Amino acid sequence: MKKEKANRQFAIIGLGRFGSNMAKALHKMGYEVLAIDKSMQKVQEFSDEVTHVVQADTTDENALKAMGIRNFDVVVVAIGEDVQANIMTTMQLKEIGAPFIVATARNSLHVKLLEKIGADRIVSPERDMARRVAYNLASTSVMDYIELSPRFSIVEISAPKAFQDQTLAESNIRAKYGINVVAIKRDDNLIISPLPSEKIQKGDIVVVVGSNEGINGLEELE
Repeated sequence: MKKEKANRQFAIIGLGRFGSNMAKALHKMGYEVLAIDKSMQKVQEFSDEVTHVVQADTTDENALKAMGIRNFDVVVVAIGEDVQANIMTTMQLKEIGAPFIVATARNSLHVKLLEKIGADRIVSPERDMARRVAYNLASTSVMDYIELSPRFSIVEISAPKAFQDQTLAESNIRAKYGINVVAIKRDDNLIISPLPSEKIQKGDIVVVVGSNEGINGLEELE
């Protein structure tokens, strides 16, 4: 059975920019958050930001066990500068049976090592943000871009003129480009899972998910 939102627990290891922002965001969303860092200064500075803050060396298996880390639904290894500590912490978490481990990686080799260790999800904050900004700069029609895998993405894109005043069914986007329109932003409104009869209007922003090839084809209609 899934835990209710208020009962879900997250542990964030590493209070650099990525870890501290994630911990704050989860706490504001109403989740119980344990923040951990080896620096006492960072722990003291963060003492009022989340549910609990602990100073600890997370490469030490006994320290992780003492915190009851296995009881947390998700553990995020956000140690950025010390790659060895990042890998060792992930390894220790896997050994003691943490249920779901998210680890940050700095480069492709780091990703491969974390995959071999068994991290459940791997994120590369700097790489992912760079790609989003690059995609946005390269296309005047793209508002935002999130890579799901090397082949598939979610993109916010200005509705192409070729489809304006057509319904989704008439535009035939799915058949032509192999992508799905999952939402339409119109002024201050967000239309989730729009019906085939929904008409695309001038100024709309469509949120599409699909192959990068199909999305690129849609962009060419600017």
